[in-house]
Amino acid sequence: MPKSLFTLILSTLSLAVISAQQPKKPNTSDIYESIKKLNFLGSVMYVAAHPDDENTRLISYFSNEVKARTAYLAITRGDGGQNLIGPEISEELGVIRTQELLAARRVDGGEQRFTRANDFGFSKHPDETLKIWNKNDVLNDVVLYVRTFKPDVIINRFDHRTPGTTHGHHTSSAMLSVEAFDLASNRNIFPEQLKVVDTWQPKRVFFNTTWWFYGSPENFEKADKSNMLYFDTGVYYPQKGLSNNELAAIASSQHLSQGFGRTTTRGTEKEYIELIKGDFPADGQNPFYGIDTSWSRIKGGQAIGNILYDVEENFNFKDPSVHIPNLIEAYKLINQIEDIHWKEIKLKELKSIIEACAGLYLEVSANEPTLAPRSHVNVGVEVVNRSNSKINLKSVSISLIGSVENPNIKLENNIKHNYELSGTIPNDTKPSSPYWLNKKGTLGMYKVEDKSLIGLPESPRPLQVHFILDFDGYSIPFSKDVVYRYSKPDKGELYRPFEIIPEASAKISEKVIIFENDKQKNIQVLVKAGKDSLHGFVQIAHPNDWTVFPEKQEFEIVNKDQEKTLEFTIIPPKNQSEGLLTPMVHVEDNIYTRKLVEIDYEHIPFQTVLIPSESKVVRLNIQKRGENIAYVEGAGDVLPESLEQIGYHVAILKPEDINPETLSRFDAVVVGIRAYNTIDELKHKQSILFDFVEKGGNMIVQYNTNFRLNVDEIAPYDLKLSRDRVTEEDAEVRLLNPNHEVLNFPNKITEDDFDGWTQERGLYFPNEWSEEFSPILSMNDKGETPKDGSLLVAKYGKGYYIYTGLSFFREFPEGVSGAYRLFANMLSIGKENLKLEAKLND
Repeated sequence: MPKSLFTLILSTLSLAVISAQQPKKPNTSDIYESIKKLNFLGSVMYVAAHPDDENTRLISYFSNEVKARTAYLAITRGDGGQNLIGPEISEELGVIRTQELLAARRVDGGEQRFTRANDFGFSKHPDETLKIWNKNDVLNDVVLYVRTFKPDVIINRFDHRTPGTTHGHHTSSAMLSVEAFDLASNRNIFPEQLKVVDTWQPKRVFFNTTWWFYGSPENFEKADKSNMLYFDTGVYYPQKGLSNNELAAIASSQHLSQGFGRTTTRGTEKEYIELIKGDFPADGQNPFYGIDTSWSRIKGGQAIGNILYDVEENFNFKDPSVHIPNLIEAYKLINQIEDIHWKEIKLKELKSIIEACAGLYLEVSANEPTLAPRSHVNVGVEVVNRSNSKINLKSVSISLIGSVENPNIKLENNIKHNYELSGTIPNDTKPSSPYWLNKKGTLGMYKVEDKSLIGLPESPRPLQVHFILDFDGYSIPFSKDVVYRYSKPDKGELYRPFEIIPEASAKISEKVIIFENDKQKNIQVLVKAGKDSLHGFVQIAHPNDWTVFPEKQEFEIVNKDQEKTLEFTIIPPKNQSEGLLTPMVHVEDNIYTRKLVEIDYEHIPFQTVLIPSESKVVRLNIQKRGENIAYVEGAGDVLPESLEQIGYHVAILKPEDINPETLSRFDAVVVGIRAYNTIDELKHKQSILFDFVEKGGNMIVQYNTNFRLNVDEIAPYDLKLSRDRVTEEDAEVRLLNPNHEVLNFPNKITEDDFDGWTQERGLYFPNEWSEEFSPILSMNDKGETPKDGSLLVAKYGKGYYIYTGLSFFREFPEGVSGAYRLFANMLSIGKENLKLEAKLND
């Protein structure tokens, strides 16, 4: 996988994210900053719709400059976008973007939370968004988090007052936030929540406005700012050696799947927030004005503050362990306060500070990265006290398997102690997959049965080791997640999360299997063992009008992590049909129907994901012409594999290989999505591609955005891209030119071929084009004017140039038959005429 430049930058700067996998190892500057945050009792909640929507400058500013507890509530996990670093889309992309958000928060110091809403794709209006999401459920989640996090200040990234002017998810996030501001204090609203949380009324809610919302910097300069606060978010942090805007850029650059890697910036930078509700603070640069953010905020807090303010003021950078007696005294007092909210938060913060001041090293590593229920696990424990503090290790125990050690020994300075805990993982232990993917949800909402998990960024780790440490007569519990620590000769020390996996998983090699006729195909089922000595049999659930042979196959796998390939024959029906195939792995009395997906990128922790193992089978009535297709990859899609399914020979063509001789071997060239946005070298290859078309080849260009377009001429004729899109997947499609060849040869295309499309019709259509182009289709979302630029065909010399914003990259993975038939026509256009010419020449 590609190595992130910004991971290297973070290593050089010795930040806490040296590796996405490694545990924190705070230095004295980090400890001092943590003590300053410990002494600030105020909270800010930033709200937006997706990963990358958050303003990292503001999150970093509140977390690092103000020292406030700062959280980003993302309504969705970004599942509906595109992936610029790999093939993962939908649920798997949501997992990547979740981890990218967590990586960003490790840089800017914020916390991360979510609702159960699913990013179902672009939406033009909040009415549509909130209907698909199920507004009441998402509002429930937002109110729950307001009551849980108890923010003094809420800041929205988007304007709730302008529905229909931007992405419907964006406006909806602000609308939900403003509504939750009013509802969270009402005991009659979502009263079932009050069993676990209390009501809460934030002090103020703001809108994080910029010149963009005013149309231009000039308009914003002239705007009335009497209802706005502003901050200089370019402040410099000497102890970090970085300015806030540098930190923010590094945090934002963790969104690599969206192509957000960028250079850092420095210098003064103003951020504005406009008051939406609440009283306007008299201090125009302090949103916490009038809110007590000292220890005096809570009953009994003054005595705690007296201790901790003194530690902050007289902090010993050479030997922070001298503060441990005072920190323990403060810990005792916090344990006695009545305010449970602040008690939980500050005990957790203070415990980490005590651990860091003592130079305590507490690590627990399993002997394997994954294990199945009923497997034996060995966990190595390492304990080191790297200070002169009086600390005794009383006990070490591991959750779930009940293994306990009671050494009750004094931890001498820098003397390492190792222990081994072992046991058997219980049979009823659930796999440690992302919790929001455990049950099938709806188009707009994930289904989460365990209400205590709602909002968490990831599933709690399956195994923890618990320590009881005695500090000169006072015991404090510590817990550490079990990890897997290992090394590679070319990379050094590495970490992975320890995961519980099922003892068996299975997948069919292809997600979609296309049958262009009624001939049978052999498919491969890969069974993966989650333990040694796995044996059982596999059946395939299938539609009634399809046949699978044999009905079942037995297997035996000797070693864990090995795969066994079983071949089944699939016989389609005579007529067009579609359905799902699901491999069912029988092991003793258990049946396993999920596949294990591993996601491995260097900028995020290794991810193990379990999702339903389903492959769509489609029996198509399809004809095609031409055999050899060159594919220029863009931002990642599965079109090459999909075209091979219907009998084309597809070769991936790298930009440096685009030359007349190479192109002469192909009938058509297909350019992948956003290729002209992501591949700079293509600007030097356009003339060669156009020559290929002129000599009789076909060229199909899929959607690009007009932002960061790397070519001067996207087509051989004038063509202007826009932001026009049709987001309603069932929007009416009108055939502008029913007699055009692309709608008739070799397959007859009708309105029926647009049934069953998923997520959207298409995006970033051209809105201006020269007369050489023929618009083929017209469509629009409800209440909008027709958009005719989704499919444009132009004859150029002997060949055809086609530009399309239709979302084939979404439809092919879902096996939408009409999308395959139409694309086959696009590849085949002109081929019949060339065939006739060849006969005449003979």
